[in-house]
Amino acid sequence: MTELPQDIDLEHSNPSARLRAVMAVGTTPDPRFVGALVERCAVETEFSVREMLTWALTRHPPSLTVPALMVEARSEGVRARSQALHTLSKIGDRRAWPAITRALLADADDEVARSAWRAAVVLVPEGEEAALAAALVTQLGRGERETRLSLSRALITLGEVILPALHAAMADPGPHVRQHAMATERLLHDPDAGFGYAVEEAKRVVALGGAGQEE
Repeated sequence: MTELPQDIDLEHSNPSARLRAVMAVGTTPDPRFVGALVERCAVETEFSVREMLTWALTRHPPSLTVPALMVEARSEGVRARSQALHTLSKIGDRRAWPAITRALLADADDEVARSAWRAAVVLVPEGEEAALAAALVTQLGRGERETRLSLSRALITLGEVILPALHAAMADPGPHVRQHAMATERLLHDPDAGFGYAVEEAKRVVALGGAGQEE
């Protein structure tokens, strides 16, 4: 762990004390703190402290934070990858785009994958949106409701460029993939429909054979 002043204890046993320490660092940014903040992101267990760590990192120069977070995004640790990607999405510096690999977009851990999806649609360079959409649709039908909703939201952020990839997915042999693709398209055109309603409508269409053949 990077050495910090004695009054800044990011490893304190009390989460409230850690929260106050991170807040102090973010309130008075200092390049010396960047390494310690990034290191803490990889192991912090409390959600509120992790969010404060992200905030504190956004208060420091991207030239210092982005390279360190890009390294963390390749970490073997699940929390390190997820938090690094989440923070990169909040910083929003497109120089971090190379960190968004196909492997991360399809990460075996749902939380890491969701963080990668959110970061990808923020960081994608102009002109790369269609290629990103094609990569994201390979994850349609994955996981539980929250994971599927996260993917739909990420795709919708890209706009109508996602339609060719969605339409191709509607011919997928897997009914869950077809349902998810159809629900995402409905939400793109009617954001007020609600994800649950869009999914139920898609299920009915698939059951009636309206988007490919059932397995």
